[in-house]
Amino acid sequence: MAVFLVVGSLAAYAEEHGEPGTAEKTAVEVPQWLRNIRLSGYGMVQYQTTYEDEYDEDDSESSTFNLRFMRLILDGKIGDFDWRTQIQGTNVRGAGEPTVQLLDLYAEWTRYKELRIRAGQFQRPFSFESTIHPISQGFFDLADVVKQLTGFGDRAGERSSAGRDIGVQVQGDILPNSKGRALVHYQVGLFNGEGINTKDKDNRKDLAASLWVMPVEGLRIGVSGWTGSHGKMMVADGAGGTTEASVPLNRYCLSAEYDRNEYTFRAEYIHSQGWGTGVIGSRTVDYRLGDKADGWYALGMVPVIKNKLQVKARYQTYRVSKEWGTSKSLYEVGVNYFITKNLQLNFEYARLNDRTRDKHNYNLMDVQLDFRF
Repeated sequence: MAVFLVVGSLAAYAEEHGEPGTAEKTAVEVPQWLRNIRLSGYGMVQYQTTYEDEYDEDDSESSTFNLRFMRLILDGKIGDFDWRTQIQGTNVRGAGEPTVQLLDLYAEWTRYKELRIRAGQFQRPFSFESTIHPISQGFFDLADVVKQLTGFGDRAGERSSAGRDIGVQVQGDILPNSKGRALVHYQVGLFNGEGINTKDKDNRKDLAASLWVMPVEGLRIGVSGWTGSHGKMMVADGAGGTTEASVPLNRYCLSAEYDRNEYTFRAEYIHSQGWGTGVIGSRTVDYRLGDKADGWYALGMVPVIKNKLQVKARYQTYRVSKEWGTSKSLYEVGVNYFITKNLQLNFEYARLNDRTRDKHNYNLMDVQLDFRF
């Protein structure tokens, strides 16, 4: 919108300052950087219901319409630098999760594809799924293990940051084959370690890195790691009270994906070591959770009608304390219907087994209308 206002003002200025008494208008040259600005965005509207196998009057069932979120994006280019800013509006989910927040704000030097340097706020290089477009991801939400262990409402208490942090990163594509397609991609980043729009709380930086190989077109196999800490956490002082300290964090992820010609298959395993709070926005460690958690998922999406109809299935498990007694598993099936290229309707049914609940098994149905512009 800002772009249109600027361009409109320039045009109005040119018209007003033409030669008096003539129909000629002064030509105003719009700078290249301004012409390179692009406005885009997307939105996701949802209906979701959960229910037991038999009617239960304990209010455990739910049925609601929901505005998942809307995002507005401005991309641009100035010389050898690309830049992006992205703002998200969403429903209020809990403590420390504002309705409107800045997601991305960064610039990246892109002269060489083998070495690009990015600085600002952006997604950490950890896990394949955490960096995939929310609509292209294909299911009603990210896998639980991705949400809990990559900064989407993290078990460590970090507020929902959509996998983002503030820092600097180098990345690149190297070792091209005979056709010029790179066989290896790498990313290494240094971050505050506190999540979105937040300064470092302990002056220690987090290191996150990802490396994947692409032996054939459409296939990538990767590993990523993340080590660091969360500052100013409340931990046990050994005398029955609490004291403020930094809590270490160490994670790794194993990933594989094939994505080509509308066929998508992806699987990941993520392991975390480090005490957490279990509550978004909390800074008090809950030792009942243990200092280890893990989880995995595997999914497939296959076209039935090209560019129109896709069927999908996913299995996922997340273990809060890396024990089966704290596991939550989902078995999901559904379809994605593409009304147009930028408008789609998604339906999904899931059977859930949550061993942290008195009644382990329940059902979920989700319908979403997603659009891009």
